[in-house]
Amino acid sequence: MDLKGRDFLKEIDFDANELLQIIQRAQKLKKQKKSGREKKHLKGKNIALIFEKTSTRTRAAFDVAAHDQGAFTTFFDSTSSQLGHKESISDTARVLDKMFDAIEYRGFAQSAVEDLAQYSSVPVYNGLTDQWHPTQMLADFMTMKEHCNKDLKDVSFAYLGDARNNMGNSLLVTAAILGMDVRLVSPKSLTPSSEIQNMAKDLTKLSGGKITITEDVSLGVKDVDFIHTDVWVSMGEDENVWTERINLLNPYRVTQDVLKMTNNENVKFMHCLPAYYDDKTEIGKKIKDTFGIVGIEVTKDVFNSENSIVFDQAENRMHTIKALMVETLS
Repeated sequence: MDLKGRDFLKEIDFDANELLQIIQRAQKLKKQKKSGREKKHLKGKNIALIFEKTSTRTRAAFDVAAHDQGAFTTFFDSTSSQLGHKESISDTARVLDKMFDAIEYRGFAQSAVEDLAQYSSVPVYNGLTDQWHPTQMLADFMTMKEHCNKDLKDVSFAYLGDARNNMGNSLLVTAAILGMDVRLVSPKSLTPSSEIQNMAKDLTKLSGGKITITEDVSLGVKDVDFIHTDVWVSMGEDENVWTERINLLNPYRVTQDVLKMTNNENVKFMHCLPAYYDDKTEIGKKIKDTFGIVGIEVTKDVFNSENSIVFDQAENRMHTIKALMVETLS
């Protein structure tokens, strides 16, 4: 399938076969890179990287992927561009359209990345918004494919924690597109909106996927192949929500006991990172000092266990973003 010129603003921009095509391309590019036989498909291309939110993995993934493929990147953050301040998003899109072959946006409002796509003729990629995280999904589902000897349609996974954030939304909808068994395990107040739940349910009618949304941890994780989680306070949220969120989500912390509840000794743990699993970061230390807890959404022994594949997952950000650019630009 020819994906040239396509935007990737949210998961439903591609169907199941198109998502799998990108993942398969990523697997090939990963093998080529590791064997030193990578071909450059993007020679002379220029990619604009707009980051209104800070980033480690997304920024590194786009930079390295572009460099490997012979492309160049230009970085814009909230202090080095006029986006939304002195210049509208529509005007910014029309300017960048004349200079770049693709635009990546990582920020807050989904409407911002949608406007960039509407007013530019080059591919636009969503590096993260408050509602969706589609490039992360490519990496996550590639990683599950690598670590499970099953077709993705036969894979089951649970997401524990705050399920109404971009990761909860994206994991639910992507699994529904691909026909998988997905369980969101969280308090009722932290589940995806009815609009997103209905979107996912409609997608399962086509794919044969299965959706479970439950407050019951033991039910949600039973027999799963993978457990996902994310931080309990999203980027940009005020720190004063910590007390309420920790009290609400403490039962959904990923511990060794939760891994045992799966009845699967080979269950794998995934996290999009960064993770607050110890007190070695400013936030981790602050939580320890304030609440007496070390390891928020996941404990240190799980994060560093043989079950954890979080750094394979992080590496695959680069391979899948590279594949997305190759498929849409070359």
